[in-house]
Amino acid sequence: MFNQEIVIEKLFQLLISGERDAARGIVNEVSESGVSPEEMTTELFWPLMEMAETLFRNDQLTTIAHRYATRLLRSFVDQAQSNYTQNVRNGRKICMFCGPTEGDELSAQIVADLAEAGGYDVYFAGGGVAHDEILAEVGKHQPDVLLMFAAAPSDCPGIRQLIDTIKEIGACTQTQFVVGGGVFNRAPGLAEEIGADLWATTPSELLTRMEEEPERRATEDQRTVGRTRNAA
Repeated sequence: MFNQEIVIEKLFQLLISGERDAARGIVNEVSESGVSPEEMTTELFWPLMEMAETLFRNDQLTTIAHRYATRLLRSFVDQAQSNYTQNVRNGRKICMFCGPTEGDELSAQIVADLAEAGGYDVYFAGGGVAHDEILAEVGKHQPDVLLMFAAAPSDCPGIRQLIDTIKEIGACTQTQFVVGGGVFNRAPGLAEEIGADLWATTPSELLTRMEEEPERRATEDQRTVGRTRNAA
């Protein structure tokens, strides 16, 4: 098993400086040590993505460094995904959307790829999709899960409105609303407040919860608790 802390430290510096060949060399070394593609993604690429997003959000990373990192990480994620072990389809369907930033797209793609390998049928449209189109797509597919990723607080009112609208029109009564992404990690109670049924801080935790709690649904009491926490 690779030394996660050391590898992340070395690889991060190469990512933000745009040193593509050297970064690929480290990734290849880790892969050749016997680490599975799925572990590479969850134990290496995901933490690196979170580091880049946190530093960039806090103005501790330049735009060009952030672009270098996200673009190279996306290529690594794509390469890993092509070698995932694909489980037998589990009969469950996910419609998935995310915020408009590159970080949103990358984090959501990681979860979409892992969910598909885990047996789900995944429809992943990324960011920038109008709510009326999402509503139409959800109505068309009747997914078991509507999964939305967001990093910015500005995305949350729209997600709450979307969840409320779907519940009000009663179009997808069996659909579970699941959220993930940086904004929900930074604000405890926010997921409950907007009406999400499930949430988690990492891809592995999210997929585990979806597998173990497919019937979990938020209640109005939980939404009230979420509002109280955030107001405090």
